[in-house]
Amino acid sequence: MDFQNIKELINIINSSDLAYFELKSNDSYIKMDKSLTRSLNRNVEEEETTKKESNIHTKEEPIQEKNDFLENKLSNIQEEVVEEDTVIITSPMVGTFYSSPSPDSESFAKEGDYVKKGKVICIIEAMKLMNEIESNYNGKIVKCFAKDGDMVEFGQKLFEIKED
Repeated sequence: MDFQNIKELINIINSSDLAYFELKSNDSYIKMDKSLTRSLNRNVEEEETTKKESNIHTKEEPIQEKNDFLENKLSNIQEEVVEEDTVIITSPMVGTFYSSPSPDSESFAKEGDYVKKGKVICIIEAMKLMNEIESNYNGKIVKCFAKDGDMVEFGQKLFEIKED
């Protein structure tokens, strides 16, 4: 089948109501499927008809929509001012926060305590395993964000430490 015959066949199929056409011959195979383009054209026609029928004049403002989206995202972010020499220790996993090895024991670390690098500062229980969380810094604990028995998420703030 030569190019001109294929071109004629495409024009005939396009002008017809056929949504799918397949032709097999000795040396060629042609398959045409208009179902996707027809549904797209139908949706565009319906949208245009709806706009014509309603006397509402719409002005598309994609830039404004993007700005609104970004403003919403930014408003969800809470900004915190952290002092110059302070660092935040965050949870490395999801689990239950414990400040001491047992309910009767004293806390590993509390606000005002001085901690050294490598000292256990809390336990996070995850899947029945007790995971000791160690300080990566030397310094004084300025704030403890979690309370005993709290569920903590990955990346959630646990301690704020003022480094030496």
